[in-house]
Order: sequence, then C-alpha cells, then structure tokens
Amino acid sequence: MTERDAGLVIQKAEIANTAVTPSGFPADGLPEVAFVGRSNVGKSSLINAMLGRKKLARTSRQPGKTRTINFFTVEDKLYFVDLPGYGYAKVSKAEQEKWAPMVEGYLKDRAPLKRIFLLMDIRHEPSAGDRMIFDWVKYYDLPYTVVATKADKITRNQQPRHLATMRKALGLPEAPIPFSAETRAGRDALWAIILDSTNVDMV
Repeated sequence: MTERDAGLVIQKAEIANTAVTPSGFPADGLPEVAFVGRSNVGKSSLINAMLGRKKLARTSRQPGKTRTINFFTVEDKLYFVDLPGYGYAKVSKAEQEKWAPMVEGYLKDRAPLKRIFLLMDIRHEPSAGDRMIFDWVKYYDLPYTVVATKADKITRNQQPRHLATMRKALGLPEAPIPFSAETRAGRDALWAIILDSTNVDMV
C-alpha cells in the first residue's frame, strides 16, 4: 500500500453551508475544525486531500476567490470549515476589510470549533498575515496546529531546515506538521489531531 492509498477512507463528504454571517452557520452542534491561511497556501487542495476528493473544495488559479465561510460535512459527524484566504494583493481593500470581522467573529465566538489549522507555505518564512492570525489565535487561547503546506515543493533534506525556521519565527514549542496535497504526506498526522480534538470515532 502506498502513502497515497494509506490512511482513513472518507465515504461521505459534501458541502453543507456557505455563509458570511452566523445566521448561515450550521445549527446542529457537530464539532468543527477550521482551516485558515494565505490565499495561495493550498488550503482547498489540503481539504480535498484530507477528504479523499478532487474537487469538493474549489481550487482556483486566481487566489482570493473564496470570500465566504464554507462548511463541509464529513461522514455526518463533523465539519471541515474553509475560511477565506488572506493577504492577496489583488483583492480590493474593501474586500480585505470584510475578512477580519467575518473570520475573527467565527473563530472567537464559535462554540463547536475544536481546533484551528493555520496553514503556511513551507518554502517561506511566515508572512505578516501569518504572524497576525497566529498572534490573534494565541491571544484568545484557541486550540491550533500550524501546518507547513506544499512540502513536496522542496526536498526531504531541506524540510528540517525550513520547519526549524518556521518554528523559530513563531516561537512554537514544536515544528509545524509538513503536508503535501500531492503525496498526502502528513494526512494521517492531521487526521489523528482532528479525531483527538473532536472526540469523533470514524469507525
């Protein structure tokens, strides 16, 4: 069995809600895990890889297209929450200013939210936007995991140095989890965190 074929198999995953205000959020109380990162960090690709789908979360060649909070139901047991990306220069200032209250309102006040996955590109030091959302999550003492995406874009020998740079820049107690949507490296590690955080049994 290859790494691509290994791990948890998701039988049912689908878009459940698309919202910009709390009135559109799911009301069934199922646990939620949220994914947030820069517009070009590979968030949709990660969600698709985690769920074993190709096009459930829409990927786009034009970053910044996701302007809503998207809820994906997984096996009718929990939600993956795709939050709008930040930091894309071509998005208008008015659109950028809408991002903070929508995303921060969800993260700070959402009772079913069990963990936030902060996605950052392994190839680069954390950006100003990365540091902003990281500091904000820490300030409110929210449960989080930092994920270093696009791990396949550098060699395995380069990964430890890049992860150490990210860890030092953010002052993390441990290195981020490297993830590749292409090879699915890191998928099992993230699922273990998700199931532990939500107390969901996928069996």
